[in-house]
Amino acid sequence: MRRFPPERIVCLTEETVETLYLLGQERRIVGVSGYAVRPPRVRREKPRVSAFTSADLPKILALEPDLVLAFSDLQANIAADLARAGIAVHLFNQRDVAGCLAMIRTLGALVGVPDRADALAQSYADALARAAAEVAGRRRPRVYFEEWDEPMISGIGWVSELIGLAGGDDVFPDRARMAAAVDRIVAPEAVIAAAPDVVLASWCGKKVNVARIASRPGWAAIPAVRDGRIHEIKSPLILQPGPAALTDGFAAIRAALAGSLA
Repeated sequence: MRRFPPERIVCLTEETVETLYLLGQERRIVGVSGYAVRPPRVRREKPRVSAFTSADLPKILALEPDLVLAFSDLQANIAADLARAGIAVHLFNQRDVAGCLAMIRTLGALVGVPDRADALAQSYADALARAAAEVAGRRRPRVYFEEWDEPMISGIGWVSELIGLAGGDDVFPDRARMAAAVDRIVAPEAVIAAAPDVVLASWCGKKVNVARIASRPGWAAIPAVRDGRIHEIKSPLILQPGPAALTDGFAAIRAALAGSLA
C-alpha cells in the first residue's frame, strides 16, 4: 500500500463499497463493481471497473489505486494480475455472519477509522441478537433457500445463519458450510424430502419465477408450495456478505417467516 490510510481505493464487490459509505469514507473510493447499488448514489458518483469474475485491468491501473479490495477465490485471478502489476490488494473471504462483522472491522482499520467500524459492526451484532431473542421458544419453520435454479443451489453460510437468527431452520445446514456453489447443488427430490415450510429464493442477478418453482414435478406436496409460502429476496439484499445482508436482507427473511412462526 502506497500510503496510510489509502486515499484511492477500488472495490471489486459491493459489500466493501457500502461499508465505506457507511463509515463516511466514500471519498476514498475511485472505482467500483458494476453490481454496486448501495447506496443508490454510488451509481452516479463512482466509475464502474469490474463485473464479478472479470475486471478492466487497464481502467483500474489508470485510476492509480493505493488499494484494491477483492473477494474470495472467484476474484483470485484478478487479484493476482493486480499484484503482478504492483498494486496492493486485500482479498476478503467472509462466508458467515462473524466473517461479515470481521470484514467491517478490518476495513475500518485499513482506512484508519477502527472505532467507527467497531461501533457499526457491534450495532449489527446487537440487532441480530435482539431479533433472535424475540423468536426464542417459538415454532421454527423449515426453510429452503435457493441461490440459483439451474442447477438448484442452496444457501451459503451467512444466509443459513440469518435464517436461524430470524427463527427458521435451514433444511440444508451441512451444505451451507460449503463455500463453493458446486458443493451446494441439491436435487429436486432432496427438497421434496426435506418438506420445507417456507421457500426463499434469490437467483443471483435474475428475477425469481415463483410460478416455475411451484410447478416443479412433485413439488405440490411441499408444505411451502401447498401453502403459497414462496418468497423472492432480491439478490443485492442477501447475496452480498456485508451490511445489506445483515440489515435489509435479514429484515426480508424475517418478514417472509413471520406468518410461519407460532
